[in-house]
Amino acid sequence: MLINKLKQQLSGQFIRNVGWLGGAELANRIFRLGTTITLARLLNPYDYGLVAVVLTTNEFATVFTLKAGIGSKIVQADEQDVKVICDTSYWLNWILCSSIFLIQCIAAFPIALFYGNNQVILPICIAALVYLMLPIFMIQSALIQRENRLNITALCNITQSLIVNISTICLALLALGMWAVVLPIVLTTPVWIVINYMNHSWRPPKSFKLERWQEVTNFGKNILGVELLNKLRGNIDYLLVGRFLGIQALGIYYFAFNAGLGISLNVMNAFTSALFPHLCAVRGNFTQLKKRYFSSLKSTAIFVVPLILLQSSLAPFYVPIIFGHKWVTAVPILVLICLSALPLPLYNATSLLLNAVGKTHINLYCNLIYTVFFTIALLVAVKWGIFWVAATVLICQVLAQPIFSVCAIKYVFGKNSPLSVAKEL
Repeated sequence: MLINKLKQQLSGQFIRNVGWLGGAELANRIFRLGTTITLARLLNPYDYGLVAVVLTTNEFATVFTLKAGIGSKIVQADEQDVKVICDTSYWLNWILCSSIFLIQCIAAFPIALFYGNNQVILPICIAALVYLMLPIFMIQSALIQRENRLNITALCNITQSLIVNISTICLALLALGMWAVVLPIVLTTPVWIVINYMNHSWRPPKSFKLERWQEVTNFGKNILGVELLNKLRGNIDYLLVGRFLGIQALGIYYFAFNAGLGISLNVMNAFTSALFPHLCAVRGNFTQLKKRYFSSLKSTAIFVVPLILLQSSLAPFYVPIIFGHKWVTAVPILVLICLSALPLPLYNATSLLLNAVGKTHINLYCNLIYTVFFTIALLVAVKWGIFWVAATVLICQVLAQPIFSVCAIKYVFGKNSPLSVAKEL
């Protein structure tokens, strides 16, 4: 009975998609492990700090391309609206991505002034070239996700990951410093173009039209806000550490995040990518939506929580052995950062639930409050060093994310919630 139930759960579309994406992420982590070990032994904390500045800039700028918002609208759209939404989204992508390319290149100069280091200007501009490639494949990628063919997405991930990591190791061995990380990201993005074009028949419209663009941007703007706030929370500690404690301290802190949280985040990303189309497919059926949400949340927690606890408990042993004794000072920070990910499965699933039922504005308002609270706490903590910054990240996430999630779940599924009342009517 129990075995049959387990087989039934593992045979579902959601788990199959997670399997594809999870397999790709596992392969990515295996490839990435070799890269991380190589970089940890060849780069010093200062080099790591420079990499953190460049990649953090890219993380923020990528949000403004509305990649998540426009893609989510394509996934969520009704069947009869898909063609119009895709055609309009294509041109919106070009407008946004071209603008972000120019803005990031201009912003490189004040960023260098902020950190007091002109070495980051050219890498930031080179990294911005990725935005000029995104519009070429973003629509096909979103349609593939809408069709639940996430094995194609997994193929893109694993292919690019393999090439990126091999290139990074080779360039690091050639003593190219931070360029060993920056160049492969740009040079391997065409992998997504080729694979997505080969696996979907959609092609760009011949004429320029922005029909119903307000509908796309209105849906995307709240997701943009949430994504921007998520990126701010995910990177504000880097900004503060780099500004107030120096590039050297930032390098140690950045290493702790990447060596500690990387595996757990990759597993969670696999579940997150599969969950949104899984929920959108039944958003008109309240009972099925509730069942899929809680079932998916349970599946995510079963995989992720033990992984986080195992990784954090083993950190004092594997860090000096794998990465070298020069990174031992990062171990306490690594452990705290690992533990801070424990509420993330619940938080991510609930955020996607709100997007799936069209309540993106609630997601935005809650994230805004949380981000203000988080930023103030970090501004206080940075005075005492990077350990207390990591401790503050842990405390804030353990307190705030479950509160947000419980309130959102009650709003969507509670007896007196607007959605449940509508369902009864």
